[in-house]
Amino acid sequence: MPLKIIDHGSPEYRQMVDLRMEILRKPLGLNFSPEDLEKEKEDILIGAFDEDRILACCLLTREGDGLCRLRQMAVVNNQQGKGIGATLMNFAEIVARDKGYNIMCMHARKSAAGFYEKLGYLITSDEFQEVTIPHVVMQKNLA
Repeated sequence: MPLKIIDHGSPEYRQMVDLRMEILRKPLGLNFSPEDLEKEKEDILIGAFDEDRILACCLLTREGDGLCRLRQMAVVNNQQGKGIGATLMNFAEIVARDKGYNIMCMHARKSAAGFYEKLGYLITSDEFQEVTIPHVVMQKNLA
């Protein structure tokens, strides 16, 4: 399963947007604005592929010196529970370390917090609402 950094605007990026739309946005009745997607030009875009088909993706956004935020983690529905998400997270952490980040944080859906806890992330906030559903802030020291 090749893991790679994706170029904004590429065919792989289009697949990434479609996957995130299907898994993260459409079930909540939400969409991406052109401004949302334009902001991603500054992000590190990561995907896991089966040949040319995207299986999973995430974004890393710079939040400050040494701190990046994981965003928009998605795995194709019929591939969830097969270790693809954990493999993608491991790769994202390596990429983040290589870029000089020593802490990764995220606004995790409450329903996914257990997945991230198994990977060493700690809940660092009370529950809050974001995109209409419960979330918590989580983080991990990458050093």
